[in-house]
Amino acid sequence: MAASKSVRPPAPLRILTAVPLCDGHDSAVTTINIELARHGIEVIYLGYHQSVSAIARAAIQEDVNVVGLSSYNGGHIVFFREVADQLKRSGNADIPLFGGGGGTITKADERVMRRQGTDRIFYAGTPLKEIMAVIQRDYARPAKFVAKFRGDRALARAITLAEAGVKKPPQTKPRASAAPAGKKKAFVVGVAGPGGAGKSTLIDELTSRFLQRIPGGRIAILANDPSHPGSGGAILGDRVSAIYAQDDRVFFRSLATRGSLTGLSRAAPDAIALLRGSGQFDLILVESVGVGQESDPFRIFGRGPALVDATLFVLAPHYGGLIQLQKIALLNGADLVALNKCDHPMAHTAKAEIQARLNQNGKGQTLHTTTAARHFDAGVDALFGALAGIGGLDDCAGGEKPCHLKISP
Repeated sequence: MAASKSVRPPAPLRILTAVPLCDGHDSAVTTINIELARHGIEVIYLGYHQSVSAIARAAIQEDVNVVGLSSYNGGHIVFFREVADQLKRSGNADIPLFGGGGGTITKADERVMRRQGTDRIFYAGTPLKEIMAVIQRDYARPAKFVAKFRGDRALARAITLAEAGVKKPPQTKPRASAAPAGKKKAFVVGVAGPGGAGKSTLIDELTSRFLQRIPGGRIAILANDPSHPGSGGAILGDRVSAIYAQDDRVFFRSLATRGSLTGLSRAAPDAIALLRGSGQFDLILVESVGVGQESDPFRIFGRGPALVDATLFVLAPHYGGLIQLQKIALLNGADLVALNKCDHPMAHTAKAEIQARLNQNGKGQTLHTTTAARHFDAGVDALFGALAGIGGLDDCAGGEKPCHLKISP
C-alpha cells in the first residue's frame, strides 16, 4: 500500500491585540491573550496606550488575520472608526477589527461601530470558549499572494507565505520612497543571548540611534519568539518594548518558532532573504529566542551558510557564575558582545569576568557595557558606533555624536 501523502498543518491564525490611547487597563487583554495562545493562535501584543497609527502600522507589517482591541476608557466609537479608516485608506481594508470593553460599550454603540467598520463586539460575561470558537471560525483563512498589496504589506505577505512553506515566495516591489539609483545593500546582524538579558530593549535603543544617525535610511527587525510545544500558539510580545518601531522607517515583524528548535523560525532564512532582496533596508536586526549554552541560531560555526553578517551576543549580570560563562559557545564567535543592565549591583564583577572570558578567545573582542532601559545611555551609543563601523553604515562608526532621539507621544 502506498504511503499516504503528508499534509502540512494549516498555519496558525495571527491576531494583533492592543489597548487604545489613554487606556491603561490591560488585565482583560492579558487574559484573552493567554487564552488565544492556549487555543493555538499566535498573538502579537502591542501593549496599552496605543495610537491609531501604531495599531494600523503593526497590523500591516505583521500581516495579521484580524485586530482585536480592548477598550475600557470610553471614546471607543471614534477610536475604532479611526483604526478601520486608516486601514482602509492604506489599502488594507481586508484586515477586520473586533473588540470588547466590559460595560463601557453598549449595544447602541455597537450598532454605530459596526456601520463604521468594526466587525463585532464581545461583551462582558461572554464565555471565553465562545469567543475562541467565533475567532477561529470567522478569521482563520489561508494566506494567498495578493497582487494589489504594496509596500510593507506586500513584504509582510511574502514573509507570511514563507512561514506557510510556500516555495519561492513572490518577490515584493520596493516602496515608492526607495532610492531610485538602485537597491540598498543591507547589513544583517543576529542578536542572541539568554532570556531576560534585555535583547528587545537593547534592539529598540539601537533602532533609535539608527533613526538619528542615518537620515532617510530604513531598518528591519525580525523578532523570534517561542511557540507553545503543546498548543502551537504563541504570545509574540517584543513589540511591547519597541517604542521606536512607531517610525515609518522601521519594519518590524514577529515570528513564532512553530516547532523549530534552532532559536529561530524555520521561515527566518527566507524572511532574511526577502528583506535583503527588497533593497529597502540599510540594517536588519534578527533577534533569536533566548538561547542556551550550545545554541548557534545564526550558523556562525559553519553548520550551513551563515544567516547574518555579524552577531551581537547580549548578557545580563546574573548569568550564574564563571563556570556557566565558560560554557557559552557563542561568546567564542560573536563579533560584538554587550553586558546589559549595568545598573545592576553585580555588573562590576560581571564586566571583569566576561572580559577575561573574551580575552581567552584571543580575538580582540571588546565588551560593551550598556543599560538599555535608560534612554540616551552612552554605552548604547558606543555599541551602535561599533556596529556601524563593522557594517559600513554611513560615517557614524566613530560614535562621537550622541543620539538623543525624541520619543513621540
